[in-house]
Amino acid sequence: MRIMDLLTDDPHPPGEAVGEPGSGVEPAPVSWLRVLLAAALGPLVTGYAAVATVLALVALTAGRTAFSDTGVLLAARPGWLAAHQVRLGIGGHPLGFLPLLPTLGVVALAARTASGAARRLGCRSFREARPVLLTITGAHAVFGLVVALCAQGSPVTANPALAFVVPGLLAAAASCAGITRSCGLPDAVSDRIDALALRGLRVGAMSLAILVACGAAVFTVATGLSWATVSGTYEPGFGTSSGLFLLSLLYLPNAVTAAMSFVTGPGFSIGPLTVGVFGYRGSAVPAVPLLGGLPEHHAAWWPALLVLPAATGALAGWSLRKADADPAQRIRAVAVAGAVVALGCVVLGTLAGGRLGDGPFDPVSVPVGVASIVAFCWIVIPGSFVAFFAGEHEPPAPPPEALEDNEAFQDADDVDAEEAAEAVEELEAAEASENSGESEEDEEFSAEDAEFEAEADAELGLEEPAEDLPDIAPEPGGAVTGGTETCGDVEPDEGDR
Repeated sequence: MRIMDLLTDDPHPPGEAVGEPGSGVEPAPVSWLRVLLAAALGPLVTGYAAVATVLALVALTAGRTAFSDTGVLLAARPGWLAAHQVRLGIGGHPLGFLPLLPTLGVVALAARTASGAARRLGCRSFREARPVLLTITGAHAVFGLVVALCAQGSPVTANPALAFVVPGLLAAAASCAGITRSCGLPDAVSDRIDALALRGLRVGAMSLAILVACGAAVFTVATGLSWATVSGTYEPGFGTSSGLFLLSLLYLPNAVTAAMSFVTGPGFSIGPLTVGVFGYRGSAVPAVPLLGGLPEHHAAWWPALLVLPAATGALAGWSLRKADADPAQRIRAVAVAGAVVALGCVVLGTLAGGRLGDGPFDPVSVPVGVASIVAFCWIVIPGSFVAFFAGEHEPPAPPPEALEDNEAFQDADDVDAEEAAEAVEELEAAEASENSGESEEDEEFSAEDAEFEAEADAELGLEEPAEDLPDIAPEPGGAVTGGTETCGDVEPDEGDR
C-alpha cells in the first residue's frame, strides 16, 4: 500500500495551478530543462535508430551476410549523415547522390519535435521559442561533427565541417517550420510582410506541390507502361530483390524531382544520358527498378506535357484573381508565388542530384538554374494573364464635361499653375465688376421711371400737393364726408348747381 500511495500521490495540492500550456503559469526551470533535453535528444535517437533498423533489415535479408549488432550500429553512422545530406567518401570516391526519403523523414521529425516542445513550454511567440530552435539546431550540428570525427580512418568518411553545418541547417529549417506552425511567424517577418504577399506565399507553396504531383504522375505512368522492363531488373533471390526495392524506395523523391524537371522542360541527366522535353541523348543506365521507366528515344508528343505547368500557373492566377481590386497588386502576388516555386525548385534540384563515384553514371544532376527560371516563368506568365483578366477592374473616372467643352483646358499640361491662378483671379474680378455695373444701371433706370411717372400724374391732374388736401375725418359709421369732387360721369345735384 505504501508503494501505491507513492505512485499515485499528487505532488500538487488541490487547487494549485500546474505549469501546462494554456494555463497562464510559467513552467518551472526543471520543466524547461527536461523539455529542451528531450527536444535535443529525441530526433537524434529516433533518427539513428531508424537508420540502424533499415540496415539491419538489409543485412538480414541479404544472402551470405554475417549479422552483428555492433556492426549495424557502427554502419548507421554514415547512414545518419547520408540521411542529413552530408556528402560521403567511399574508398576515396565521392558520393553526393543521396536518398531524399530519409531526409524528408528527419526534417519532419525535427519539425514535429520543435512544435511539440514549444507547445509544452507554453510559448506564445517565435521569440519565446528561440531556446527550442537553438537547442535542436545545436544538438544536430554537434552530433554530426562527432559522427564525422569518429568515422575518420574508416572506409566511409565525411568532411567534419560539412557534417557540422549541413545537419545544423536542416534542423534549423525544420525547427523554424515547426515553431511557426505553433507560435506564428517571427516578429521581424510578420511586421514587414503584408496580407497580399502572404497569400502569394501560400499560393506559391500550393503551386510547388502541384508541380511535384505532376512529376509524380508522369513518373508513375512511365513506370507502369514499362513494367516489363522494371520487373526484369529484379533477381530471383529474395534478399537481392528486397534490397533493390528498398533502394528504389529511398530514392523515389529524387526520381519524382527529376520527373518534375522533365515536365517543366529542362529535364535531367545521369552521366552521359540526357532526357528533356525537346532533347534526348541516350546512354546506358543502372539496372535498378527505379530507372526502368526511362525512355529509349525521344517522342514527338513530349512537348504536350508542357500543358501541365501552364495549367499550374493558370490555377495560381485564378486563386489570386480576388486578392486585390488593383490588377497590378494581383500581378505582384503572382510574382511572389512564382518566386516561391523557383526557390523550391532550387532546393529540390540541389538535393536530388550529386556525385555518384567516378563511374559511368556520374554525376546525376538537374539543371537547377534553368529549372528555377523556367518554373518561375510557368507560374508568372499564365498566372498574371489569368489574374489580370479574371479579376475585377475599377472603371476610370470620366473627365468633367466643362473641361471637355472648354478649349482653354485642352492644353492644360502646358499651362503654368501660377498663370492659371492669376487668370482665375482676373476672371472673378471681371465678373464682380460686371455685377456692380448692372446694379448701378438698374438703379438709374428705376430713378428715371419714377420721375416719368410723377410728371405724367401731374399733367393729368391725378396728384395734388399734400397741403391743398382738405382734412378728412372718418365718421363713427366708417363713412367718409367732406369731399365735394365727383368722379367719373356722376352729375351734381340741383342744389349744388
